[in-house]
Amino acid sequence: MEPSPQLQMRRYRYVIAGLILAAHLCIGLSVFAVSPVLLVIIEEYGINRAAASLLVALPLLAAAAFGLPGGIIAMRLGLRLAFSAAWVSMGLLALSALAPNYPALLALRLVFGLGSALVLTATGPLLAAWFPPKEVVLMNGLNTAILSLGIALSVGTMAPLAEVVGWQAALTVYGGLGVLGTLAWLILGKGTPEAGPEAGVSAEKISVGQIPAVLFRRPILLLLAADAGVLVQYTALTAWLPSFYYETRGMTMSQAGFLTGLLPFVGIFGALLGGVLPLRLHARRLFLVAPGIMVIFGGLGSFALDNVPATYVGLFLLGLGSWLYVPTLLGLTMSLVNQVPGRVAIVWGSLITFSGFAMFAAPIFVGFVRDVSGSFLPGFLISSAAAWTLLTAGLLVPTAGPEEQIQAETARAGD
Repeated sequence: MEPSPQLQMRRYRYVIAGLILAAHLCIGLSVFAVSPVLLVIIEEYGINRAAASLLVALPLLAAAAFGLPGGIIAMRLGLRLAFSAAWVSMGLLALSALAPNYPALLALRLVFGLGSALVLTATGPLLAAWFPPKEVVLMNGLNTAILSLGIALSVGTMAPLAEVVGWQAALTVYGGLGVLGTLAWLILGKGTPEAGPEAGVSAEKISVGQIPAVLFRRPILLLLAADAGVLVQYTALTAWLPSFYYETRGMTMSQAGFLTGLLPFVGIFGALLGGVLPLRLHARRLFLVAPGIMVIFGGLGSFALDNVPATYVGLFLLGLGSWLYVPTLLGLTMSLVNQVPGRVAIVWGSLITFSGFAMFAAPIFVGFVRDVSGSFLPGFLISSAAAWTLLTAGLLVPTAGPEEQIQAETARAGD
């Protein structure tokens, strides 16, 4: 006896989960892959640090500019087509070894940024369509963990791999998953289930005029600011700590890349804990406040003290805190808009836009300050101040009580 179509579609969500996780791994492998070899790129292309920062920052800018429009486009194209376009855009990074010059490499990374934004904005509606709420929280944690794993792998292994095959070929290796992912999605990918309890999820189309009513609510704005502030610090430090450790602490490039790679490596466990513990403890505020404290002290510890044990402790706290909050924050944004896919796409697109612009500016700012002042410390300190927004949001956002209470408080804040 064959399983019913409804049961088959419910089982098929595991395939969708695998494809979504692969897309996040693809983003993680390439987003910061150039950071450990920025000094080599600077020397080879004869560019300054601010220009080299664009290789990290421009994909983030592209994602930021495309985040909110991408949410609208994803719902109008349909989720299957939106993910197909995203996979193709990310897969183009496999051409990095053929890029003849700096502008060509920059262009490939810009297109990668657009594809990343489309993945991240379309993931929310796809999760809302295929998974019940409890599984959505777990999937948010897994997505965050796999993205962090990709960052850890690329940041930690880029320098030694580049020494063997060359930095351009190494970038192609990391970008190759995009090609495989494109093929897998075209064969197996589905936008929405055709049967099952999630099949009837609203595919509400959100017009531009409706966006302010969705976004301009105090809890939503606090969560947007919290995510952006944490990622300002995280991006600035991930981009420039390898160079800081190399120039200031006297480490080799491989050692500096390995040490910085602890941030996303620890973040894997932070994301997993962030996806599982809230289901057991039912204390959402804790998973905003505790990470908020971690990123404040961890950020300072990663660079302010010329002491190896203190640096390790700082990197551990920073890596853990910078990912622990993410599943809770994403789950809150979904619950605050009643998990309607169209509204989730708008809020998640706005997260990409707010955080993306912040992440774009952070490494360029630190590189510019380093060129002008001769030191990384002023730029690091200013970037770290932005991370206080997570603790602030954790203390002010209504997270306690049943979903109805949260939604009611949100509605009152929007009046």
